[in-house]
Amino acid sequence: MRKTMLFAALCLGLAGPAAAETLGGQETYDLLFRSGTLDPVGKDKALSYTREVVNALKPEAAVRDTGTIRMSFEQQQALMAELEFRQNGKHRGLGKFPASVGNPMIMYFYETVVRDMAEAAGGSPFYIRNRVKEALIRPSEVVEGEAMLDGRSVSTQTVVLHPFENDPNRDRMQGFGDLALAVTMSEDVPGWYLSLVAEVPGEEGAPVYRSEIDFESLEAEGSE
Repeated sequence: MRKTMLFAALCLGLAGPAAAETLGGQETYDLLFRSGTLDPVGKDKALSYTREVVNALKPEAAVRDTGTIRMSFEQQQALMAELEFRQNGKHRGLGKFPASVGNPMIMYFYETVVRDMAEAAGGSPFYIRNRVKEALIRPSEVVEGEAMLDGRSVSTQTVVLHPFENDPNRDRMQGFGDLALAVTMSEDVPGWYLSLVAEVPGEEGAPVYRSEIDFESLEAEGSE
C-alpha cells in the first residue's frame, strides 16, 4: 500500500501545496478512461498488478479477492487484452477486452467495487453502478504529485471521486456512503494506472472496506 498516506490526504483535502486543477465532467472521464494507454506496451509483454482487499463486513470476500492480476495480449480479429486473476497457484480468467480502447483495469476496478459494495452492504448493484457512473462525469480536481516507481520518482495525477457524497440513501449504506475512489495515473507507468484505491473509512483508522490495485511490473510474456 505504497500510496496510503497520499490517498488519505487527498480524501481529507490535506494534499498541501500540490498543484490542483479543476476539470469538467467530460475532461474527468477522458482522463480516467484515457484511450491508447496500451499502445506503447509491447504485445510480447505482460502487465502485472496486485489487488489487496480489506472488508470488515465480509472478511471471507477479502480473502477471496486478494491476489495478482495479470494482463497479456492475444491477437484475434483485433488485439485483445486478456485479464487473469491469480491466487495460491490457481488462475481464473476475468475477460478479454479490445486493447485499442485503453487499459481495462479501470473497468475491472469499478466493477469489483460495485460488486463488493452490493455484496457487503446490500442494495441494488444497478443503483450503485449508476451512482458511480454519474461520479465519473462530474467536474473534479486532478492533483499533481510524485510517487516512487522502481526506485525513481515519477510525476503523477490523482483524481478522487465521492459517488455517494450527497446520496439520499447514504445513511442506509453501512458506511459506504463515505466511499472514496482514488485513481493515480502517470505517463511513466506502462498502462497508465499506478494505483486504483477504493476506501470506506472506519473507526480508529481501520477501514470498513478497502480495495487497492497497484501496478507491479512489465514482464516478458511467459515469465512468472
